[in-house]
Amino acid sequence: MCPLWPAHYILMYIMMLGPLWLMSFQMVGAASQAMSKYDVTFEPDTVKQLLIGSVSTVDVKFKRTELSQEGDKDIVNVVYYARDKNIASISPELVSTSDIVEIQNGTFSSKVNITGNFIGYTEICAQGVDANNMTVQETCMDVSVIRVARPIDKAFTYSVAALVAIIYINMGAALDTTTIKATLKRPIGPIIGFFSQFVIMPLLSFGIAKALIPLPALQLGLFITGCSPGGGASNIWTLTLGGNLDLSITMTTISTFSAFVMMPLWILTLGSTIFSQANLKIPYSKIGTFAIALVVPLAVGIIIQRTLPKVAKFLVRILKPFAVFLIIFIVVFAIYTNVYLFKLFTWQILVSGMLLPWLGYILGGGTAFLLRQNWRDVLAIGIETGVQNTGLAIFALRFSLPQPDSDLTTVMPVAVAIMTPALPLLLMLFQKLFCKSAFQLKEERKEPLFSVIEDSSIHSHNGSFVGVGGYQPAPLYAS
Repeated sequence: MCPLWPAHYILMYIMMLGPLWLMSFQMVGAASQAMSKYDVTFEPDTVKQLLIGSVSTVDVKFKRTELSQEGDKDIVNVVYYARDKNIASISPELVSTSDIVEIQNGTFSSKVNITGNFIGYTEICAQGVDANNMTVQETCMDVSVIRVARPIDKAFTYSVAALVAIIYINMGAALDTTTIKATLKRPIGPIIGFFSQFVIMPLLSFGIAKALIPLPALQLGLFITGCSPGGGASNIWTLTLGGNLDLSITMTTISTFSAFVMMPLWILTLGSTIFSQANLKIPYSKIGTFAIALVVPLAVGIIIQRTLPKVAKFLVRILKPFAVFLIIFIVVFAIYTNVYLFKLFTWQILVSGMLLPWLGYILGGGTAFLLRQNWRDVLAIGIETGVQNTGLAIFALRFSLPQPDSDLTTVMPVAVAIMTPALPLLLMLFQKLFCKSAFQLKEERKEPLFSVIEDSSIHSHNGSFVGVGGYQPAPLYAS
């Protein structure tokens, strides 16, 4: 047996790898020495907001920082390239050092043209290559590309802002303090709804964004959507699917008021990490202005309710169809105006746009179910959690961010708006196909269409059942 056992294995390992380590250290030293011979700079050092189709000329300067023998050139060719050619391209892509002009002793200059191809961010790099085709020096600069502003873009932004303001006026006019007080007497439902809306959804959107979306601007778009309050469409879906309408309206009202505080709070805390990664400054003043801008139309609606009851009644009557119109308008107009957005759609964006509302339905409703709420409350809380006010998210992003971030971030709320109705539609079809027979059986037996249950959303009026504000609640088995 070897007297050095088992140490001889270690000694053999060191003897074999020692020369390789020595060679690698020498190569690293040589590379660092070679790289120290040149200082490569761009003038200007960044190209910001380059329009699609336009060209920007940039000077690339190579300054020799270490003396060498006469005629000795470490860099033979300069290779220029864009990390993402879909966003920007560069020409020429290869320049020989013999063609580079020496503007002063030891400093060489080369001009390149950068062309904007599509909105987004990329880097343009200059790579010095020696005679052995080895990289001696590499330096990159940031480039951002934006679209040419069109009248239809402003029309889209202003129309979304106007429609959001109108629906907030309608919500203020429809605000039924009596119903809210009655619902708040048993506040477990609104508490679950608030927790689901402003704790589960922001954290969920942040987690999905970090897990699936690589671009910080798109991460920000999904996060802002997750921080938004419940959309008005949640009331329509709750009514259609037979959920607790009063609870849904109460939660929508609470989340709308809470959004003035909760959205800026999440943006300035957890959202600050995404802002820093995206190299964006948090627009404090615009976020404050945005929160105040939401209060004004809501206050106008409340004033109309108190002073002009007939006008308020009309606004309440059109609230449901207007909410549906807002959803359709945002999806259709956003697609028509921003067809370019679909070039940005990847499977990650589509899956993220589906996961946020669908998991919101499941987690919000699941939390209510675990806390032993009745089925109609579970349905209302789940829908309220999953249906986000995407119009508000689009308005916030367009209002607060410069281009190209305002364009890039809009992709996520549009994706969420497209994917949100899918699960409620499936549930509605399920009710139509599998619950219709039970509903017809009740009619054949002359049983009442509504079970006699203690719930604030059904009230007796002249022998008939009506909901708040004259809404006719959907039966347990919608037909």
